Amino acid sequence: MKTEERILALTALGKWIKELSEDEFQSIAEEVRRENPWFTESNVRMAVSGVASFLDEEKLRIWTSTYTFRSNAKKVALILAGNIPMVGFHDLLCVLISGHHAQIKLSSKDSVLIKFLIHKLISIEPQFETQIEWVERLKNFDAVIATGSDNSARYFDYYFGKYPNIIRKNRTSIAVLTGNESEHDLNALGLDVFSYFGLGCRNVSKLFVPAGYDLGNVYRGWESYHDIVHHHKYCNNYDYQKSILLVNISSFLDNGFAILQENEKMVSPISVIYYEFYNSTVELNDRLNSIKEKVQCIVGDSDWATIKFGQSQFPELGDYADQIDTLLFLSQLA
Repeated sequence: MKTEERILALTALGKWIKELSEDEFQSIAEEVRRENPWFTESNVRMAVSGVASFLDEEKLRIWTSTYTFRSNAKKVALILAGNIPMVGFHDLLCVLISGHHAQIKLSSKDSVLIKFLIHKLISIEPQFETQIEWVERLKNFDAVIATGSDNSARYFDYYFGKYPNIIRKNRTSIAVLTGNESEHDLNALGLDVFSYFGLGCRNVSKLFVPAGYDLGNVYRGWESYHDIVHHHKYCNNYDYQKSILLVNISSFLDNGFAILQENEKMVSPISVIYYEFYNSTVELNDRLNSIKEKVQCIVGDSDWATIKFGQSQFPELGDYADQIDTLLFLSQLA
């Protein structure tokens, strides 16, 4: 199959997704939620919409135009995460559009939705069936793309280090506030914080704020996200984290659905957002340089920001995880 054929088939899948009836969507969303209660209807809708935006003919052509794909297809093992719906779809898309074969080990927390879309893709273009293999155990592959925690990355390094690989570790996203943000900006920041319940690496888990900043501004901007506490799993985490802080007599701020705690750590628990004050731009610059290997996105309107408020969950095709060009890696497989 030529690149042109792959682009046209993927474009057709994108059009089909956009034309999915509400009844069809509700049916698959319910199946997804039964597999993973964190994957609510709104979260599935956001993820599916994001995939549909990827599968645009012009975007796919522009994206692939700077790469040269070889004809000798390799078998690429994909170990997909399951923290948010279809978080591994971009890796799979990279493998398919580059002409390689995907040997896929799905997360048990996210198996329904990706299979649903890939089965449709195969019905659109049956030649894709020979490029895709679902497995429980990886074997006889040529390269590996694996996503997991820092602990699982050590396991991946041990077992897959001899193969060409991309092995991703824990990352999180941060926001840098200057004090000049509008209420609209802070409301948009809430989307970066609360989408997918904060479970993704592109979710903001920490704020850097100028010394003396009134954190009440943040809470006022987040008022429209209050309903998140009605999700039972999120609420359980919120209650638990608040109890721990109270027992330990730790200082924190609370608005009834999100806890703000001053903490130098980067990755916060569900329902908790860490914050850290900075006294000068020099101090902030040094601090950001010291943590850059653990940061996926920097949200805000400052010079340090890599993405605007409210946009962290809407990456483009060329926004590669951990800033590793996945398509370049695949195009260079010997």
